[in-house]
Amino acid sequence: MSPDLIATRGAGRGSALEHTEQALAMAASPACAHAFVHTMGQAARAAAAAPANAGRPLAGLPVSVKDLFDIDGQPTAAGSVALADAPAAAQDSAAVARLRAAGAALVGRTNMSEFAFSGVGVNPHHGTPANPADSTVARIPGGSSSGAAVSVATGAAFIGLGSDTGGSIRIPAALCGIVGFKNTARLTPTEGALPLSTTLDTVCAMTRSVRDAILAHEILAARSVAVNDRPLSGYRLAVATTTMLDGLDATVAAAFERSLQALRDAGARIEEIALSEIRDLGAIQSTGGFSAAESYAWHRELLGRSGERYDPRVRTRIERGAAMKAWEYLQLVRARQDWIVRVGLALEGFDAVLSPTVPIVAPTIAQVAPGKERDEEFFRVNALLLRNPSVVNMLDGCAISIPCHAPGQLPAGLMLWHGALRDDTILNLALQAEAALHEGRA
Repeated sequence: MSPDLIATRGAGRGSALEHTEQALAMAASPACAHAFVHTMGQAARAAAAAPANAGRPLAGLPVSVKDLFDIDGQPTAAGSVALADAPAAAQDSAAVARLRAAGAALVGRTNMSEFAFSGVGVNPHHGTPANPADSTVARIPGGSSSGAAVSVATGAAFIGLGSDTGGSIRIPAALCGIVGFKNTARLTPTEGALPLSTTLDTVCAMTRSVRDAILAHEILAARSVAVNDRPLSGYRLAVATTTMLDGLDATVAAAFERSLQALRDAGARIEEIALSEIRDLGAIQSTGGFSAAESYAWHRELLGRSGERYDPRVRTRIERGAAMKAWEYLQLVRARQDWIVRVGLALEGFDAVLSPTVPIVAPTIAQVAPGKERDEEFFRVNALLLRNPSVVNMLDGCAISIPCHAPGQLPAGLMLWHGALRDDTILNLALQAEAALHEGRA
């Protein structure tokens, strides 16, 4: 993997313009086929060369932006052709404005699952970017922030701005072997980002290291992370055995066990707990959940005008929200709040929970490519990928996925997570865990 942003900046390894030129070249290469829907070469070069950016946190280095976020003067299509004729945005989204203010050179808009409604990353309109972790067969990158993950994993960007409603940052991070941090949703502004679920949407990013994840979060949340050197022995960690460990494939199971042992060897105290409350989520969301109801509210008129232009798999999931009654939605809100309280009590005394980010390595694109004959497999894979990370969104929590696979293996992710506003604890723990896993893989 390419060096991270902090190491590159700190060591003075080439100018920002040189890094941006390299990123733009990578963005145009076969490794990034279908990863970008639009590149911004001239603007990126100007930002990289601007003297004012040299002393800013990102120092003119390349950043990619998911096609969900407004960029001044450009239409925001969210990976869809149904919005192909949308008017250009009149201003940057809040997240993009903060990245620009930090000195980012925006290299382009990245591809995504249409309207962010899938953890697989397949897009029938713009093609599906191949996971760079496997050069022998085309595998899914994960979604919905598919192009963002590929841009970071290939070196086309140091930071990939994306969103996470049920795992859309952590899923592609795990499958592509990079870092994905989902902060507590309220910490980052969603203004200027096309919504999927206004209740669950989180603005966040993928990076090449935990250090870069901290920097990206500080910029996007406009806050400082209280970094400390608390050793792993100072953390009490849980492994949730209910649901989260079901159906692990051999690669993920081995990577997870190896990770737990590496953390124990480094002094971490790890206990298994049932956390049986996870089983309740099926009943709580039986009427479709927040994403279906809230996305339908946004898409209702557009579906009436251009529904035939939607990805049929996405349209089916959005239209499920039309059937939810007002009392069912209000019941869902109340049930979620009650569930958050119960999970909080179950996790009392623990600093974080450890889980596999997703239970499988990346399937091939051919398995889930557009086509009715593959719909059943697509929805099976999608449910598997969303299963673990979506627990954290329902918890209104924070989580990070860090690579935990052995060299030569397909990527697998270790997810460290907890409830709301535990972001600094999760990030500090992730710094220690990343170092311990690196030692274990050496």
